[in-house]
Amino acid sequence: MGNEKRINIAIVGLGFGAEFIPIYQNHPNAVMYAICQRNEENLNKIGDHFNIEKRYYSFEELLEDDQIDAVHINTPIHLHAKQSIAALKAGKHVACTVPMATTVEECRQIVEAQQASGKKYMMMETAVYTREFLYVKELKDTGKLGRIQFLRGKHQQEMAGWPGYWEGLPPMHYATHAISPLLALAESEAEYVSCFGSGKIADNLKEKYGSPFAVETALFKIRNSNLAMEVTRSLFETSREYIESFDVYGEKASFEWQQLLSENPIVFIGEDGKRVNVPDYAYLLPESIQRFTTEGVYDSKGNQHLSFTQGGGHGGSHPHLAHEFVMSIIENRSPLPDVYTSANWTCAGLCAHESAMMNGKHVPLPVFK
Repeated sequence: MGNEKRINIAIVGLGFGAEFIPIYQNHPNAVMYAICQRNEENLNKIGDHFNIEKRYYSFEELLEDDQIDAVHINTPIHLHAKQSIAALKAGKHVACTVPMATTVEECRQIVEAQQASGKKYMMMETAVYTREFLYVKELKDTGKLGRIQFLRGKHQQEMAGWPGYWEGLPPMHYATHAISPLLALAESEAEYVSCFGSGKIADNLKEKYGSPFAVETALFKIRNSNLAMEVTRSLFETSREYIESFDVYGEKASFEWQQLLSENPIVFIGEDGKRVNVPDYAYLLPESIQRFTTEGVYDSKGNQHLSFTQGGGHGGSHPHLAHEFVMSIIENRSPLPDVYTSANWTCAGLCAHESAMMNGKHVPLPVFK
């Protein structure tokens, strides 16, 4: 018989966040206890649709509810650090969508808040729970890759039409989708980075954050390792179908992401390449949430958040993320990623942009442990 303890979850932010409501509702160790959004009409619409009684317009009031064990934050990126710190200080476990924060100092403050509270913190990074990542991790763990020799990540996405706070965002400030699978496979952290900006965006975009570049490309040295990795990121005015990818080059085999979403990835054995059908990994999950690896969950009419439809459903990662967060609390263990790993994955991008603004100067990443 499994563990029957259940965790009361509150979701804050109901755009992308609503994708997780039915997952928690169907998880055997979770109670979808409360939702929070400032828009009263939308809050009630979603609360009625999913039959959730506890509804909060105020994040501060939500944190005063002693029945809430854990908070899953899905608000705009400039609120992530402030809300994560407040929730940890209120004695709540915290899951937060990416990125962890917008500055290195904010990452440090979250680490300190987690250490002081003893509660779990997990950045909900989709890229390390996609079926593609789980497939390559299986190749690695079974020895089929051999020694990893090099890693490459890419995330190119046109953000026109997204909320205004995205406009002009430095590309590497939102790079965790490209960085995290590389570091997770290397089982280490980024140590230092050299990054170059390329091209330029329109002046009205540049003035928002002071970042002129259309594309940023970084080379990272991986800590305590003979490995390096390359990461490329673009957000605006760069022609490319959406791609959120990673390539891994091994001694015995290599994995390369497909050029088009309609294609399959390639595995190379020696010089011979073959397209592969990546399996689903729903069997790793409780049966009650397995279906959410292959279907959107916003509502029965297919009304899904843009990040879900544009990103191809994030590779079936959502139920894996929710399950990892819940079980880290139930089993009283560190989640993957924990607060230190989340900080390194986030600071890798922040430090890369800092390097780009200094014409490629080496920038060391902070060490938080």
